[in-house]
Amino acid sequence: MYFAALLARTEDGWKASDTELDDVETLSDLTDLAREATVDDDTVIVFIEQEDAWFGLVRVDGEEDPRIYVSDAAAAARSSYGEILLTDELLGRDPEDLDALEELVDLDGTEDGEPDAETINGNDENDEEEITADDGGVVPAGPVGETGILADLGLSDKDLLALGTDALVEIADALGAADVLETVQ
Repeated sequence: MYFAALLARTEDGWKASDTELDDVETLSDLTDLAREATVDDDTVIVFIEQEDAWFGLVRVDGEEDPRIYVSDAAAAARSSYGEILLTDELLGRDPEDLDALEELVDLDGTEDGEPDAETINGNDENDEEEITADDGGVVPAGPVGETGILADLGLSDKDLLALGTDALVEIADALGAADVLETVQ
């Protein structure tokens, strides 16, 4: 179960709205959605939470690049919404290095690039649970991103890292937006 909300800072305080992410396929789409939530290029925080697994924050300040924090990258990598947040830059990967690796190695293990009969039939004996991104890179367990994403708004990086599964309530409390967030939950 997912919950997503936009929290936009206005002259009168925070304004919250729940949001559907069905049409969001990329970080750029999510950033555009956040920018549409404000008229004066104010700060917008996007909260995404998968119940008891992970949460993510995307902060958009006007036309600046979005700032991202994900509480557990490995858990988020299992989610289509989490994958949107887990960019190469956030994971510390150079996309050019991955392209060069793909040219050198046949990643599916076959001579001509076609899957073998065991893989097609779902009988691959080497099926192990490993967290990898779509591009083949391993995703680290634990938090990734900018831990100081909310420091200037009242939540230090140390406090952000200490948050558990009820993080969104605690974040909204620290921002002074608990009441408005509660109305959309």
